[in-house]
Amino acid sequence: MRNALAAAGLPVLTPGLDRVLAGGAEVEVDHGADAAGGVYVGWLTSPRLRECTSRAFRPRLLDDPLLRHSSEIATAMMRSMAAILASAGFAVEDARDEYRSHQLRVVDGPAHPAPMWTLRDEEVTMPGWQAASPSDSAD
Repeated sequence: MRNALAAAGLPVLTPGLDRVLAGGAEVEVDHGADAAGGVYVGWLTSPRLRECTSRAFRPRLLDDPLLRHSSEIATAMMRSMAAILASAGFAVEDARDEYRSHQLRVVDGPAHPAPMWTLRDEEVTMPGWQAASPSDSAD
């Protein structure tokens, strides 16, 4: 799933990367055996926008245009990532969880075994080159 988003050109956060350093698609695996368990995808805005949003939210400046803008970004990115993942063969839905606002839940993976961006045979074999047959080897 991270690969499908990265293939589309989106920045994807690496597991273990400190969130203070970057923004982009964030994939979380909740290993819980309850209804909240599963794979989730969210969007993390840039560290600068997150800091500005926090400064507006802490004193409850709920009419600050930055809060609306940040929410609109998250909504737009959820729509975009849902379309990208669906095109790559994933089934996604809204997380429907008050603790996971603006996140997608991945409910199924692609049916095709190899990603669409893997090298094809004609890309690997150089024109005019043939693999040596066993009978061509020197004893």
